[in-house]
Amino acid sequence: MEDSTGNNPQSVGFTEKLKSWLSWSWTYICFIWFGMVLIMIYVLRSPLKLQESFTSASVFLNTLTPKFYVALTGTSSLISGLILIFEWWYFRKYGTSFIEQVSVSHLRPLLGGVESSSTSGLFSSVNGDAEPRPSVSECKVWRNPLNLFRGAEYSRYTWVTGKEPLTYYDMNLSAQDHQTFFTGDTQQLRPEDAVMQKAWRERNPQARIRAAYQAIEMNHECAAAYVLLAEEEATTITEAERLFKQKRNTKSLLAMCARKLGRIKEAVKMMRDLMKEFPLLGMLNIHENLLEALLELQAYADVQAVLAKYDDISLPKSATICYTSALLKARAVSDKFSPEAASRRGLSTAEMNAVEAIHRAVEFNPHVPKYLLEMKSLILPPEHILKRGDSEAVAYAFFHLQHWKRAEGALNLLHCTWEGTFRIIPYPLEKGHLFYPYPGCTETADRELLPSFHEVSVYPKKELPFFILFTAGLCSFTAMLAMLTHQFPELMGVFAKAFFSTLFAPLGFFADKMESFMPSSFWHQLTRI
Repeated sequence: MEDSTGNNPQSVGFTEKLKSWLSWSWTYICFIWFGMVLIMIYVLRSPLKLQESFTSASVFLNTLTPKFYVALTGTSSLISGLILIFEWWYFRKYGTSFIEQVSVSHLRPLLGGVESSSTSGLFSSVNGDAEPRPSVSECKVWRNPLNLFRGAEYSRYTWVTGKEPLTYYDMNLSAQDHQTFFTGDTQQLRPEDAVMQKAWRERNPQARIRAAYQAIEMNHECAAAYVLLAEEEATTITEAERLFKQKRNTKSLLAMCARKLGRIKEAVKMMRDLMKEFPLLGMLNIHENLLEALLELQAYADVQAVLAKYDDISLPKSATICYTSALLKARAVSDKFSPEAASRRGLSTAEMNAVEAIHRAVEFNPHVPKYLLEMKSLILPPEHILKRGDSEAVAYAFFHLQHWKRAEGALNLLHCTWEGTFRIIPYPLEKGHLFYPYPGCTETADRELLPSFHEVSVYPKKELPFFILFTAGLCSFTAMLAMLTHQFPELMGVFAKAFFSTLFAPLGFFADKMESFMPSSFWHQLTRI
């Protein structure tokens, strides 16, 4: 039996309207309830002896010494200062206010807040018309095609600095990739495959290496074990290459080894052969490795040919494609580019094309320029990246900074023009200019992919939350009151009395008007009820 509610859009529409009406009226109901409470307190002031209580409280406060007020304001300043420190630390670590997060998570449902469940507005076209949501998630994590080897490269960084360049989340994604690649959806695993599945999930590198040797003892042809040893146990690229050569289906890894060892032409040939032999391996993004190798050879015509094939509107973009296209166009004009001359005579057609290409690249990933211009320090790239995120910017700049430096004047042109992109992009980021609007989930994913000692680049730059500003002001104000009360106790006492007299003057005026407006017999009968 089908659900009748799902087949009755009128009942669903009525329910949604009722919910929205209740949410809209909740605020006004709260104000009415608050006003009724105030009226009841005023009406019951005689039975509750509020006047006598207020007089007693005033006498008690007048007997307090200035030392009490110094202690009170000093304690308030200390508590608000501790809250400020915690809020600032939480904001730096997680990018949001703790108080605001708790308020939204727990209080908003109680107050009738409705969270926005529709995300179609994030995917609007340039003309403002709604477009269907892309099939690929905007915050999907991709395998970094230019990742390093753990044993020969990442481990060296750990030995020198004592810091771990890879996060456990990143390494766990790599383990899932290896399990999927070597075992697939096979229902019955061989004994050595079961050992390797466990090995990829091991957190300790030595445990993974021991498991790989155990799998080789079971089967000397276990490809997954040799790949693990080449990536993690081999301390040099040459040793890793030797292990890769013992197995088939490792041509992409051998091409990476050849590139790292300086045999660029050999690496380019292997990548081209691999792309021809397996055209469906686009998910591995081998063309990005090919672009980087061709740039190293300064074969700019071949780079342009690869871009013409992969810089297509129907294909997913990447920082490598967008910024390489911008580099080629900037290289054609950057050696003679001068900001002063361009401001006098205007931009030529070639210069305008280069600037537009830079704007296009910056809109796709706004984090890259600070790394290319060395305004932000680089770290080792992660094994997985988030397109349009800081992790992708780190991975791109780590390998391509040298190519931008080689093109005379290219970085100067980038420095003069990249910030102009943000004047083109609509704000707030509800619409994109050339791409979909910049996703809001990149910061969270990048914090999982990048090590904790790296300061994650955030776009758009977040303003300080209200509660940090509020606690900072409260801490400063109470500290100032404590200091003034300690230095000038009599003057601050006079000021406090005048302040509270002025504060409660409207309430006294309101009470007098109520008594003159209503007959005394009415209040007497009401209090008896």
